[in-house]
Amino acid sequence: MRPLLFSAFLLSSLLISPSSGKWCYESQDPCRNNCTGPKIWHQIEEHSECAMKRQSPINIVTNQAKPSSNLKTFDFEDYDETFNTFIRNNGHSVKVNLSSTITISSGNLTGRYRAVEFHLHWGSDTSPGSEHTIDGEQYPMELHIVHIKETYKNVHEAMKDKSGIAVLGFFYEESSTENPNYNLITEALSKINKSGESVALHGLTLDKLIPAKENRTKYYRYEGSLTTPSCAEAVVWTVFENRIPLSKRQLSAFHNISFSDGRPMTENFRPVQPRNGRVVYVSGSSIIFGSAVLLFTSVLTSVGTSWLH
Repeated sequence: MRPLLFSAFLLSSLLISPSSGKWCYESQDPCRNNCTGPKIWHQIEEHSECAMKRQSPINIVTNQAKPSSNLKTFDFEDYDETFNTFIRNNGHSVKVNLSSTITISSGNLTGRYRAVEFHLHWGSDTSPGSEHTIDGEQYPMELHIVHIKETYKNVHEAMKDKSGIAVLGFFYEESSTENPNYNLITEALSKINKSGESVALHGLTLDKLIPAKENRTKYYRYEGSLTTPSCAEAVVWTVFENRIPLSKRQLSAFHNISFSDGRPMTENFRPVQPRNGRVVYVSGSSIIFGSAVLLFTSVLTSVGTSWLH
């Protein structure tokens, strides 16, 4: 009996142990599908960095964010240009390659970064799915626009630099009306249901997918990592406050495609990670300070005028 019991125990251990190199999300039921869920991504040898101390995403606590006058408005170059590309189901999300002429600079970045791709993380019809949270609130979906320092050829090179990658994160919110700027993408989703499928996107303009320029001035900044394996700690994160509106139908369109294992692609987000003492900065301090000075000056003027009378 004992050898049989031991054999059964060994077999069950093998069935629930992490599958080398095969990572997945919690919604994919890791135990049943013999894949490695977010809590133990670091147990995959090549993804051990997932257990380090500067991991992403995080919960941003607004009243603990430190105002910084260095976080000025970004320079968005060629964000308003129209180009053709492809949208692909990569088994974990949908990914869109971007024109190499699209760049960002300023915003207290160390130089110019060129765009590489964007992808998204979302929930389900009944639960939200952003990766970052604000004061504990999770949003329906989150957009990540990935840039690398223009001196690097690709993301793998940039991953070796602590600030080699700059990701812009935008939240979505449910709207009562359709967002026509997203029709191109939501219509394409029905054609890429299975992992590995892709379809052309003609006439994409990045500027139209995110808030207007005047609504990109309030943002949070911290040092973190990629939110998927290898979890490389090489990312300068910028998370914007203003949200992108999408209708319920448009949001649901993302829930109708499949993971690489064939399961519905829902809740494809990594849970928030410990901040471990990292400082989160917030832009706009110079504006706040300027307003305070104006208010103080106004009060002094009023007091002086009253005294004269």
